[in-house]
Amino acid sequence: MQKLIVKGRNRISGTVKISGSKNATLPILAASILSNKKIEINNIPIVKDVITMSELLKHIGSNIKVNIKKKKILILNKKKFLKTVAPYSLLKTMRAGVIILGPLLSKFGRATVSLPGGCAIGTRPVDIHLFGLKKLGAKIKIKNGYIIAEAKKGLNGTTVKLPSISVGATENIIIAASYAKGVTYINNCACEPEIKNLTDFLKKMGIKIFWTGKRKIKIIGNQKLRSVKHSVMFDRIEAGTFMIAGALSGKKLKIINLESKILKKELLVLKKMGVKLKIKKNEITVLNSKNIKPASIVTEPYPGFPTDLQAQIMVLMIKARGISKIKENIFENRFMHVPELNRMGGKIKVSGNLSTIHGPQELNGAEVMATDLRASVSLVLAGLVANNRTVINRVYHLDRGYENLEKKLRKCNANISRLNY
Repeated sequence: MQKLIVKGRNRISGTVKISGSKNATLPILAASILSNKKIEINNIPIVKDVITMSELLKHIGSNIKVNIKKKKILILNKKKFLKTVAPYSLLKTMRAGVIILGPLLSKFGRATVSLPGGCAIGTRPVDIHLFGLKKLGAKIKIKNGYIIAEAKKGLNGTTVKLPSISVGATENIIIAASYAKGVTYINNCACEPEIKNLTDFLKKMGIKIFWTGKRKIKIIGNQKLRSVKHSVMFDRIEAGTFMIAGALSGKKLKIINLESKILKKELLVLKKMGVKLKIKKNEITVLNSKNIKPASIVTEPYPGFPTDLQAQIMVLMIKARGISKIKENIFENRFMHVPELNRMGGKIKVSGNLSTIHGPQELNGAEVMATDLRASVSLVLAGLVANNRTVINRVYHLDRGYENLEKKLRKCNANISRLNY
């Protein structure tokens, strides 16, 4: 087991290079199941979820090689058949594992995939995934904690109108439809940048995909695929996390290797809160920001404010002069970091999916426990501005989605270290 030790009140400054996106890499790896040609994926983040997905692909027979030094993955599946069973032992820590259901079913006509695990931030139902795959012709049942799906004659294109917006379900259905016979129309789909990155990858592979509206996609299935070389987009949640870190305790923090146009909503919120920013096409500099103002935000699907930055922005709201509010509309159990932040001196009240943050409050170091990926990094941010020492337990949550977080922070003058115990 490991823990992070953060000694607060150091002003951070320097340059941070943002890693590739975990949330873009995982569906691209799942889509590789469709192809028997050479696939090269660059700019991957070396984080636990990506390694787990790679191990899952190896388990089912994929010829996958991860080059950690070059942040590259090479895949060449010459085999005609892969195993179609994805066990609980590999999916229990990673909710995104269910995304291999669509490609396995579409290519091999069957799939048995464990119900997903991951963070304890909500029920994360797979109902919408299964709804879409059934529309494409799959027969599905759930037994003993596994999704058992079958499409003996393959999947067929159709019109799928999702009952609600779901990133994972959209990705699963896009990948499945890419290998299905005929044309598929998906309406009310998610339009996150990571999904655009996935469709770019599939286009390079030979699939014809068209965005016909903000939340509408047309896919012409193709089973004659070609080799592909693709670069994963930047991690916009990591970029947002470092922007908030700079706003909290920065003198001058330059954040590079990003696309600022993708971060419009996040930048708008930070500007309204009084954060001083210099914005260029591929870099953002956060300057010393003293007078933080309160704000009210609602988490929404893209292009709204991301649920994955909710815990981090809450820490900034603790330092704001006045009352801030956050309405969590994506997950029903995503305020589990609140008791830990309150232990450090926050004054936050939760009622259902609404949290009210009273600021400004002085934070003091304490021993705290991470409950999920984004909650863990909010405690790191709190530790950066707290008096004395903060000890963060269960940092394996952090390692699922942040690459070398403490190394990047140390390079910028933060006093943070990892301890084995």
